[in-house]
Amino acid sequence: MGALNCIAIKWGDLYSGEHVNRLYRAAKRRSARDVRFFCMTDRDDGLDPAIERLPLLEAPYEARMRAALAHAPKQGALRKIAMFRPDLVHDLDGPMLALDIDIVITGALDDLADFAPGKVAMRRPFSARVDPPTYGEGSVIKFEPAVHPFLYEDMASDPEGAVRDCRGSEQTYTSTAAYRRGAFEAFPDAWIVSFKRHCRPAPPFNLVLPPRLPPEARVVCFHGRPKIDEARDGFRGKLTRSTRPARWIAENSV
Repeated sequence: MGALNCIAIKWGDLYSGEHVNRLYRAAKRRSARDVRFFCMTDRDDGLDPAIERLPLLEAPYEARMRAALAHAPKQGALRKIAMFRPDLVHDLDGPMLALDIDIVITGALDDLADFAPGKVAMRRPFSARVDPPTYGEGSVIKFEPAVHPFLYEDMASDPEGAVRDCRGSEQTYTSTAAYRRGAFEAFPDAWIVSFKRHCRPAPPFNLVLPPRLPPEARVVCFHGRPKIDEARDGFRGKLTRSTRPARWIAENSV
């Protein structure tokens, strides 16, 4: 059995090295295998020495991609596509799990890595009405660089067309590129959940009841507010966004 390969991408100062370290430690806790963890970044200060650094350099297509993105309906995180470069890790053995930093790992990651061999796997969108339309949610992506080079090459060969077709959404780009080639498979919905949609009680019960962790969840995603630390400690905002403290977050994100 090979190692569990995980990668996160971090640029700018929105997240610190410690945020990546938390993800790395959680991956180690939630895998029965050795974990090989990569961080592709332009700032590697504060990263655990065991995390393998990958420089986040300007991709050959990036200037054209940014120019096209400036006119797109959505300003998505298309820089993440650099993670798909087929030769990024020369000695990689097995699939890679691309993990957003704003997630909490709560269950077995090996299940995600072993799911649908040879396919690109993502969770179906949390909302039935997504604009732009997409096949998958981008917080967790299982892919195999040697098997799915098109995830990088489609953007590299025609950044203007790729941005136009995905309307500026990274998850639309990734899932559609795989779907068109018959290489897309959706993770079971119960494995990857949204804190806002699946953990926090519906209003007004969110004001009195603590958030619950669904029993089959391997990953909990945080999009918008509250953020992970806010949900852990309790968050007071609009009625629909407020939440009681979620104690289980601290247990899974140290």
